[in-house]
Amino acid sequence: MKQTLSKQHVKICPLNELPLQVGKKIVISEHEIALFRLANDTVKAVENKCPHKQGPLSEGMVSGDYVFCPLHDRKIDLDSGEVQKPDDGCVKTYHTEVVDNVVYITL
Repeated sequence: MKQTLSKQHVKICPLNELPLQVGKKIVISEHEIALFRLANDTVKAVENKCPHKQGPLSEGMVSGDYVFCPLHDRKIDLDSGEVQKPDDGCVKTYHTEVVDNVVYITL
C-alpha cells in the first residue's frame, strides 16, 4: 500500500518581523530552514545547509534572488536551490506565501 504524504502549511510570522535581505533560521519539526525576505518583499525558503560543507545559509549574504554560503561563498539560487556553476549541488526549497502580511511555508 502506497503512503500519501500530506503537505503541512505552517504559519511563521508577520512579514515585518523578517529583516530585508538578511537570513533567519527557523526550525519546524526536523526541518532546519533558512528564510529570506528579499528587497521586493517576496519571501524565499531553502534548507539551511549548503551542500558543500553544510554551511548555515541563513548566515549568508543575500544578493537579488541568491544567497552566498558564509563558509566558501557558493552562490545558491533561492528559487531552484541550485548552486551556480562551476560549483555544483542543490538544496531543498520550500514554497512560501504571504497572506494578509503573514508568512506561511509549506513543508
